[in-house]
Amino acid sequence: MPAVLWAPAALALALVALPVFGLLTRVEPARLPALLLSPSALDALRLSVVTGLIATALAALLGVPLAVVLARSRMRGLRVVRALVLLPLVLPPVVGGLALLYLLGRTGPLGGVLAVAGVRLPYTTAAVVLSQTFVAMPFLVVGLEGALRTAGGRYEQVAATLGAGPWLAFRRVTLPLLLPALGSSLVLTFARALGEFGATITFAGSLQGSTRTLPLAIYTTAQSDVDAAVAMSLLLVVVALLVIVIARPRAVEGRL
Repeated sequence: MPAVLWAPAALALALVALPVFGLLTRVEPARLPALLLSPSALDALRLSVVTGLIATALAALLGVPLAVVLARSRMRGLRVVRALVLLPLVLPPVVGGLALLYLLGRTGPLGGVLAVAGVRLPYTTAAVVLSQTFVAMPFLVVGLEGALRTAGGRYEQVAATLGAGPWLAFRRVTLPLLLPALGSSLVLTFARALGEFGATITFAGSLQGSTRTLPLAIYTTAQSDVDAAVAMSLLLVVVALLVIVIARPRAVEGRL
């Protein structure tokens, strides 16, 4: 490895890691347990984990078929479809929240229909899940599409020559090809859902116990108690690191 790469690599690591360590200097360690075990912090953590898991499952249910279509389909306008799928990655999350609100709100084209049926989505826990899914699902789709394109379509073609239909080939060939990449993609999807803020506060609001996830609790608490907000920030950092460190190596081992 060229020695010249060490200096910029160290600077890149410092840019990512030092701000996190800076949080540790703001709170006295003796106060951390009391701050982290407060009812508001525990409620926000529970809601974040539960909605993050549901959003990840929903992203997998919808994102896996979408990734296969993007990787294997030859339909016209595929570039436009791919661009739309990647849009949440580049849009400010608050824009995504506004889009969801004006689509699914009471005066929106779909929200009006749902309101007639007695269904209200904005400012509910379901709105949190939809916001998290909106911003996090592209991570799963991008990872799986890349894995399928790297693997190529030769295995499915061989299965077809042996008499396997499209559905059988998908279950017995395509899905096993996806499994290693699926693990790492799910981890990134959950981690992104866990940290979602902009779309959630715009579409779901910040109601303790129902829509106030940990990022929203940090923002709200910072207005009155900076130490408590920093403590919850450290909690979110620790949870995210545990998710990535514990789950991601297993996904990498699966690829090997």
